[in-house]
Amino acid sequence: MTSVLRLCDVSVDYATPAGPRRVVDRVNLGLDPGGTLGLAGESGCGKTTLALAVLRLLPRTARVRGRVLLNEQDVSQLTWGGLRAVRWAGASVVFQGAMHALNPVRTVFDQIAEPVRVHSVERPAVSALRERVRELLERVELPPERARAYPHELSGGQRQRVMIAMALACEPSLVIADEPTTALDVVVQAQVMDVLRRAVRERGAALLMISHDLSVLAGTCHRLAVMYRGAVVEQGETARLVTAPEHRHTRELAAAFPTVGDAGSRHVDGSAGSEGRGNALLSARGVGVTFVDRSRTRTRAVRNVDLEVCADETVALVGQSGSGKTTLARTLLGLCRPDTGRVRYRGVEPGSSSGSLREFRRQVQLVAQDPTGALNPRHTVYEAVAEGLRIHRDVVGEAERVRAALEAAELRPAADFVGRFPHELSGGQRQRVVIAGALVLEPAVLVADEPVASLDATVRGEILELLLGLRRRRGLSVLVITHDLGLAWSIADRVAVMRAGELVEQGPVERVLTEPEHEYTRALLAAVPSLPRVVD
Repeated sequence: MTSVLRLCDVSVDYATPAGPRRVVDRVNLGLDPGGTLGLAGESGCGKTTLALAVLRLLPRTARVRGRVLLNEQDVSQLTWGGLRAVRWAGASVVFQGAMHALNPVRTVFDQIAEPVRVHSVERPAVSALRERVRELLERVELPPERARAYPHELSGGQRQRVMIAMALACEPSLVIADEPTTALDVVVQAQVMDVLRRAVRERGAALLMISHDLSVLAGTCHRLAVMYRGAVVEQGETARLVTAPEHRHTRELAAAFPTVGDAGSRHVDGSAGSEGRGNALLSARGVGVTFVDRSRTRTRAVRNVDLEVCADETVALVGQSGSGKTTLARTLLGLCRPDTGRVRYRGVEPGSSSGSLREFRRQVQLVAQDPTGALNPRHTVYEAVAEGLRIHRDVVGEAERVRAALEAAELRPAADFVGRFPHELSGGQRQRVVIAGALVLEPAVLVADEPVASLDATVRGEILELLLGLRRRRGLSVLVITHDLGLAWSIADRVAVMRAGELVEQGPVERVLTEPEHEYTRALLAAVPSLPRVVD
């Protein structure tokens, strides 16, 4: 059988001022028609670089050695015209960040139709393009009228489906999916993966799927390859790799994601925080929030919510994207005014004056979801952390307090980080800077909005350990907003489940996530990908 893809001793070096830096080292992989191969590993291990080498999408500073054979054609020998013909038609890519990969000023129709136009021998008629786009949208389970939408008018899952439709537009023999479900909630993630699996299977295409999450790959791919520091350290049948991994790094990846119901994945005492119950630091009572758009349409984003965060307690607020979690968090932070109900801190409503709001926000600090967007690219780490002190006009001992906050966020020694800019940091380090910026004001409550959604397995574990350590050392209370039930199981004392703006269930984590009462909670749990237990 002719292979769709063969990588023969492929290495990639990047030119740097200090000399060549190897990021992919002598990789050998193969993929047959209809085959599915998962490429697993941490951020920075070379997964995406290897995938981009297949279609020569790497920057000019990269030098590829070895042979990349796509449908038995050596990609390095293709002319520009030959390479242009192979892209989309021979192999296509579903990129990681759909919002960034899609053109924000072009409609869904224009973007799906573009590869069809480019690869048609004759210019297709508009009616034929419309029919083809309609067919592709239906294949990825999107209504045809979505063709008129712009990317910002779609949800994260819908944007990812548009990317899949584009990738399938020219019926390629190979689809490369690079972290296609990162930061999607468990239900949408399951839907997107089902769409991708079915679309590839129906057309007999091969699938190369890249992820740091072994559970996602295990549910999709027949074979797995694990990369570590640029090299493939283990590969084989999925069933064998996830149950009896041989390499230490494969075992670490398999153990990195907590399993709901597994006592070994719980990192807090189930009774923690119980002494503070009834002594709420931050609470919402009957809170409702309504938005009105330009057409005067009213959307009830939050409905009659009662929620509290007590002293020395971690509460997880879980639910799908669009369920109202972030709107509720913004309301608790005083960034959004409720239509009904009250928000209280230590039993007192924050005033509406700038002075009282400033003092309230000093005590209740936000850890934003996207550290790259939260940090000013022109500000150093020192300036980012010191910003809160300056806003609150509390700059006495600023340098020492910034250093202490960085050390508390485990950026040690702080002197190595204060002069750096965000682009000089890893994703985990940027998230720690955001946490340090919240800690510098010594708050009583942290509101962490999806704090590990875009981080790989190892870094995710480090950030969770950091949050748990801060609670132990400083007595911080934490409200974690997440779509990840494994995260809630791992670090929370109580969990509140949100759907369509309402809390449908809340209580101790052990009860809600092992004996759920509401059907929506059961649906969320059923959608969580899982791995078979590793055999020691």
